[in-house]
Amino acid sequence: MYLTKEAKQELFAKHGKGKEDTGSAEGQIALFTQRIEHLTQHLKRNRKDYNSERSLVKLVGKRRSLLDYLMKKDILRYRAIVKELGLRK
Repeated sequence: MYLTKEAKQELFAKHGKGKEDTGSAEGQIALFTQRIEHLTQHLKRNRKDYNSERSLVKLVGKRRSLLDYLMKKDILRYRAIVKELGLRK
């Protein structure tokens, strides 16, 4: 797989509350962002891979839902994760 166990733990340690905290919204948003970037690169090479395209659209929707939840729950955490990951909003 493109993302090893160690890379995931490092991602959760950087963006979440710790390397074992995989359930925090920030950690999940960071993981989804990593997967979205990977799928985007894949689709640039394989334009007709419609199943991956569908997966990408679903991932973007999941990330958007988590960002909306975080914005309603705690606006400061939302702004921090958006700035940290370089998302548009």
